[in-house]
Amino acid sequence: MSVFSEFRDFAVKGNVVDLAVGVIVGAAFGKIVTSLVDQVVMPPIGLLTGGIDFSKLEWVLKPENPATEAIEKVSIQYGAFLNVVIQFVIVAFVIFLLVKGINSLRRQQAEAPAEPAAPTATEALLAEIRDELKARPRA
Repeated sequence: MSVFSEFRDFAVKGNVVDLAVGVIVGAAFGKIVTSLVDQVVMPPIGLLTGGIDFSKLEWVLKPENPATEAIEKVSIQYGAFLNVVIQFVIVAFVIFLLVKGINSLRRQQAEAPAEPAAPTATEALLAEIRDELKARPRA
């Protein structure tokens, strides 16, 4: 078997395709969450905290020197880190709700009583014979 045909067999398997779809959807969901945090969640929080823009919060270790262009400001940007932590909490909560919903559906399916199986042809014939014997008058 050639390397190309082995690769094709590997790439076309359902698990690899499902994984690729999951990664693509996850990346798109990440962009949605980033937008939600940056443009919906953080502005009201900033307003409540006195107009602070969390994405701009930083701890400057070495200030920028306007006299020289070679040395840039060195800072720890903890505000951006806070945004990422909030994004993580939102994603984790959404995944929790999704898993909780799936688990409750599985429990409902497991608890639902299975319908009794339809009688086989032999059982149906025997039931008819029984019913006819009961219906006959006794002599």
